[in-house]
Amino acid sequence: MTDLFNYRRRQTTAVSIGNTPLGGEWPIRIQSMTTTPTTDTEASVAQAKRIADAGGEYVRLTTQGVKEAENLRNINAALRAEGYEVPLVADVHFNPKVAEVAALYAEKVRINPGNYVDPARTFKKLEYTDAEYAAELRKIEERFVPLLDICRQNHTALRIGVNHGSLSDRIMSRYGDTPEGIVESCMEFLRICRRERFDDVVISIKASNTVVMVRSVRLLVGAMEAEGMAYPLHLGVTEAGEGEDGRIKSAVGIGALLADGIGDTVRVSLSEEPEAEIPVARHLVDYVTARAGHAPIPAEEAPGFNWVSPARRHTRRVGRVGGDAVPVVVGSLIGGKAPSDADFVYIGDGSAWAGEADWTVDGRTGGGAVDPLPGADPAVAARRKGPALLADFNVWADLSAAHPEAEIYPVFPHTALPFVGMADAAVKFIVLQYGVAAEEYLACLKAHPEAVVVCVANNANRLGSQRALVHEMMAAGVENPVVFCQMYRHGADGKGDFQIEAAADMGALMMDGLCDGVWLMNDGSLPQADIEATAFGILQAARLRMTKTEYISCPGCGRTLYDLRSTIARIKEATASMTGLKIGIMGCIVNGPGEMADADYGYVGAGRGKISLYRRKECVAKNIPEEEAVERLLALIEADRRASAQ
Repeated sequence: MTDLFNYRRRQTTAVSIGNTPLGGEWPIRIQSMTTTPTTDTEASVAQAKRIADAGGEYVRLTTQGVKEAENLRNINAALRAEGYEVPLVADVHFNPKVAEVAALYAEKVRINPGNYVDPARTFKKLEYTDAEYAAELRKIEERFVPLLDICRQNHTALRIGVNHGSLSDRIMSRYGDTPEGIVESCMEFLRICRRERFDDVVISIKASNTVVMVRSVRLLVGAMEAEGMAYPLHLGVTEAGEGEDGRIKSAVGIGALLADGIGDTVRVSLSEEPEAEIPVARHLVDYVTARAGHAPIPAEEAPGFNWVSPARRHTRRVGRVGGDAVPVVVGSLIGGKAPSDADFVYIGDGSAWAGEADWTVDGRTGGGAVDPLPGADPAVAARRKGPALLADFNVWADLSAAHPEAEIYPVFPHTALPFVGMADAAVKFIVLQYGVAAEEYLACLKAHPEAVVVCVANNANRLGSQRALVHEMMAAGVENPVVFCQMYRHGADGKGDFQIEAAADMGALMMDGLCDGVWLMNDGSLPQADIEATAFGILQAARLRMTKTEYISCPGCGRTLYDLRSTIARIKEATASMTGLKIGIMGCIVNGPGEMADADYGYVGAGRGKISLYRRKECVAKNIPEEEAVERLLALIEADRRASAQ
């Protein structure tokens, strides 16, 4: 069972993969995937070496055909000749024969249950009788067992890798596009492995939607426990994108699972050079696992909480915070100027605050602009000039009197609970951490429904401590909203690490449905604008608040059929202002159509130099020449916008 409050690795079986085993007591492994054609031995070897030199412990290569699978022998031999022992992983889709060949030359073979035997997903509504469904399962077993025999004979491990974007029509017919369907797609193959006594198995469940990914993996862990399985898990957010957004999105999803001790190997999928993925994954893993051995947190899970599929915690709306409102972002005063997009800004004792005029913003998201998201209050958003202010409780009254035009609220430390009732403020913020005398603070919150809790932590396992406080509140029936405050210390060159750590710390709290707001603080020289942009990026990565365009872009591999990175750059440049729009940019057909179901529009490689365009999961234009495709995508978006405006 998962301990929500105390970090420990999930116990799994160990799996032999070349000379780099994983699971069991072995450390969490880091990996990446080549983007070169697997038929190009020299280029693939060179890229595999760069991945290994960066710290990658496994290298995956696409093997879309038999000739690619056979060339793994040459790639493997060339690497060993140069002293590289990094295990190779063959990535197989659609063709069981390719997997059987790859198993002769790779240390591990990845297959996708969604297309290993089943045909490619068609998105058509199909019906299966019980007898037809059972016949399909027998067909899978007949085709899958020979691969297990080859793997056993050659000491080759197997990865059963389910992708949200490529569930079979058969699974969809029974379970729909759900975490339950994703898990059952995996369990069908695991049951065969167990019957055949083949134990060198690793599992992955991936999605571009972090909520789907985390919930599916949590559900899988429970399903395996119920059937006496303990296979190790590979973690990744597929099609995470590039740059800061890709790093934040990966850290939210992967970090949420690592924090609960789940995960034995990690890949951060970025639309960049493969070796650039390694330091991101390494820092994420090291940051989370460093909390091992923390001071115990003696908390209890609140009755009715569902870790596998949690709903958003029920809270009372307090001003802009809680209830059905989107989670807020809190910033801190730097140099007398307000961050333009924050919902609240902490000004401390007000000594550095230059006055109300400094807080005006010009129609920026979260400032003067109307927030279009469900739960937003357009009337409030429309009349806002900028963020509301948070001031220390002992100066709040004087600041409010001196600036009656400003929206200022008091902040109380837990040591000032007796003074909360003395402040005549519509909204109050109380800073709490787990371990504060529960009887006192719970009585205060019940007496003051206008109070928002700012949850901080000083335990090395800040997730466990912050969860513990909110579960204590839930068990007591307290419905005050909660803003999580995370504190870091990074210099000017630490922006990337700051983003990874903050996203990892917030991931599970958001997936648990506990988050009504984010307040990131950094004791260092990071620009405040970067700190708040990270907060908004984390909320978007968790699908809690959309404040910019989202790009679901694959990292590329040997199957990619066009210049992926330049295309991403062109599409981003043309669509960056389309707040809330989700655009999928996919190198090939393997996950393309499936992930389009989670995007508003899709740009998918259909053949060498040919692109197909999607509106959600519907293909609306096929085999467009690459040189025309970006313009055709933009024209499609614009035409839809004009039609919706009529």
